[in-house]
Amino acid sequence: QVQLVESGGGLVQTGDSLRLSCVASGRAFNNYALAWFRQAPGKGRYVIAAISGNDGSTIHADSVKGRFTISRDNSKNTVYLQMNSLKPEDTAVYYCAAGPSLRAVFVTATPSYWGQGTQVTVSS
Repeated sequence: QVQLVESGGGLVQTGDSLRLSCVASGRAFNNYALAWFRQAPGKGRYVIAAISGNDGSTIHADSVKGRFTISRDNSKNTVYLQMNSLKPEDTAVYYCAAGPSLRAVFVTATPSYWGQGTQVTVSS
């Protein structure tokens, strides 16, 4: 069992940066692939970035590539999402998720565990 707790959301202006954190509790953190999803008002939940558990390989969705970066610190059981050059369309609830593989969390978007989400609002 893995519990995920996100933090770092808030209200920012266009062009600002923000870093989200997600701390995991439970065993074998290193074995899990981790991902960030987001859900804008009235829309579905979509994966935007993922990182593997073994070699730290990363994948970023086209919508955030070049602006957002996912990383992890296994010594702190934490995954991060650095968000730069934020735009109003980035406004959403951001969720941390964990699963057994990059395929599970990014390709099929079916992670095993979810955090509760953190709100990010970007004003124009």
